[in-house]
Formats: sequence, structure tokens, C-alpha cells
Amino acid sequence: MTGTIADRNAMAGTHDDGPRLRGSALTLAYDKRVVAEGLDVVVPDRSFTVIIGPNACGKSTLLRALARTLRPAAGTVLLDGRDISALPARKVARTLGLLPQTSVAPDGITVAELVGRGRYPHQRLLRQWSSEDERVVRASMKATGVADLAGRLVDELSGGQRQRVWIAMALAQETPLLLLDEPTTYLDIAHQIEVLDLCARLHEERGRTLVAVLHDLNHAARYATHLIAMRDGRVVAAGAPGEVMTADLVEEVFRLPCRVIDDPETGTPLVVPAARRRTEPATR
Repeated sequence: MTGTIADRNAMAGTHDDGPRLRGSALTLAYDKRVVAEGLDVVVPDRSFTVIIGPNACGKSTLLRALARTLRPAAGTVLLDGRDISALPARKVARTLGLLPQTSVAPDGITVAELVGRGRYPHQRLLRQWSSEDERVVRASMKATGVADLAGRLVDELSGGQRQRVWIAMALAQETPLLLLDEPTTYLDIAHQIEVLDLCARLHEERGRTLVAVLHDLNHAARYATHLIAMRDGRVVAAGAPGEVMTADLVEEVFRLPCRVIDDPETGTPLVVPAARRRTEPATR
């Protein structure tokens, strides 16, 4: 192979400036309401990073900034060492995919048609649908277990099926980074595990870097390779689940007294809330 190391890295989508996705000195706000200030966040390459924290702490806001759907009031989100806001939209769409918290499919759209929309970043004025697009869509539906639903209308599906279809669409985008905002919301426990198992396979078998916002601490500890814990718009801790998920951390971040033990199935941290103290019956 010819060319400099920098040239070869650029072709491969890698660089010499550290992790592909990170935020530096971020201030995040909606109009004049500041949600987070002075955030420094690093997403390790090829990690399954999970952001945890109580409601309204800035988790989803941070994810939106990392995905370039919210412009920071100050600071910079860097993608491959460059300010993400300065990159062409098509370049970002080919590198980073986002599954938002609420996704609404157009009326009357089939599963295959919705998944096919993930190929839009790869379309050009003179290059429309191709055999490669067809191959990627079929492979994405197979990987997410929705191939047999290809002709079904999306609005006829169960919640778990729809979520897998949306992940298939993001997968068809063929981005090395995938961001998911509360992907298990409104799903029952079986479908939550199904979706998270799928995310884990994408990370482990395909080498994707995943970033997800999750509410369930035990799901976060079980599936993440890297945790970011937030409270009141700041990062309280970041690192491996075994290091971050401690009883002290849970009480500091969630105000929840608990014990943290080893999950008997996986050996990952398992948060057990302290039992409610029963009120002794009054004596006469």
C-alpha cells in the first residue's frame, strides 16, 4: 500500500488524535437554560458506552450534542479530530448514526422501505438504488431478525419488532459509530433484553462503537464496556462498569441507598436497592 500513514488512516476512517468521538469543554443549553457546562467526554473506540444518570441530568442532551442534532453553546464535539459542526452533513451521516428516543415511521411504510432509508447517505444525484444497497438492506434485516417482516407495515408491528426495525435502518447506514437514546423505553423486560442483546452483538461481532442512554442500572452494568455517570449536568465518573458502579456512586448520583453485588449470571455489578424500613405497628 502506498501513501503516508495519515493518508491510509484517512481512508480507513481512523486518525492519530485519540478516540474518534469526544467532547471538549461543552456547554449545552436550550435557549438560555443551561443544561450542562464544562463537560469533557471521551467515547473509547470500539466500546459499548452507556450514559447513566437521574432524570433531567443531561444524558439525552449530551447524546444529541455528540450526534450534531444540538449545537453546543460553547466547546466542541470532535469527530475524527475535527469539529463535527464544520463537517459536511453527508460525511457525518456516513460516520455516525443516531436512533432517537422517539422514532415515528411514515404511515403506510413497510419494514423494507424504512430500513432502505438508511442508505440515503450513500445516494448521489447520479447514483440511485443499487445492488449493493439491496444487499446491505437485506443483511441489516437479517442481522436484526426482521427479514421475515420485510413486507409488513411498520405500524402493525409490536414495540420490540419496531425497535429492531429502527436499529436495522441505523445498521443499513453502515456507520462505525451508532448512538441510541433510551432504546429500551416502553418495552417489556423480554424485549429490552432482546434489543440490548442485539446491540451487544453489533458491538462484539461487527466492531461498532455504540453509545446508549439507559435508565436501568443493571442493564447498563451488564452490557456496557464503558460507563459515563452524570448528575446535574456534569460527569461524576467514567470508566469500566466494575470500577464505576459502586454503592457510593449510586447513592451519590441517584440518592439511592443500595448494595452492589456480583450478578450470578454474568459477574457484572448488580445494584440491589436497600429494603424499605417497615413501620412497627403501634402498641397500646
